[in-house]
Amino acid sequence: SYCIIQFVEKDVKMADTVVRGLLKYWPITNSQKEVLFLGELEEVLEVTQAGEFQRCMVPLFRQLGRCLNSSHFQVAERALFLWNNDHILSLVFQNRGVILPIIFAALERNTLSHWNQAVHSLTLNVRKMFLEMDQELFQECQHKFQEEEAKAKGVQEKRELNWQRLEFVAATNAISSRAVVVTQGMNRSISAAVS
Repeated sequence: SYCIIQFVEKDVKMADTVVRGLLKYWPITNSQKEVLFLGELEEVLEVTQAGEFQRCMVPLFRQLGRCLNSSHFQVAERALFLWNNDHILSLVFQNRGVILPIIFAALERNTLSHWNQAVHSLTLNVRKMFLEMDQELFQECQHKFQEEEAKAKGVQEKRELNWQRLEFVAATNAISSRAVVVTQGMNRSISAAVS
């Protein structure tokens, strides 16, 4: 950790390489290692300049979005603590137009359904920071999120209806024990029968 920070301080252009290296080897199944990686990431970002930050911010915040939604509360909490760092917050503020759309969905999901109260509170604080930074961008992201959620709900309902149709066909043909090919036209007639 100390050696890496010294390395980045000596040659600031290496910050992007170090951050991408951390992202490349990010632990997937070990939450404690993930917490350690988040700590290391914060130390590297503290010495990262704006130009280098911009090179790695998209993959970085995609990973942070996954960490925010981690069911392991220490991972989510540690990721949310990054916004307590003034230097990181200033980098985020300068690039909020790119960063907020990437992590907005993760923040919203946490406010709606994270089981840990501390993570929920920290998420609300980060969300409030973004709202105060740029209210128009925040509302735009919120509208897009709501549209995507409605679309996902529609897809889920369609999937459930298809399963109901298949179950209906299976139930009606279980008696005759013959195979049936479900065609597009048959889907319509089954849907009328199910309704």
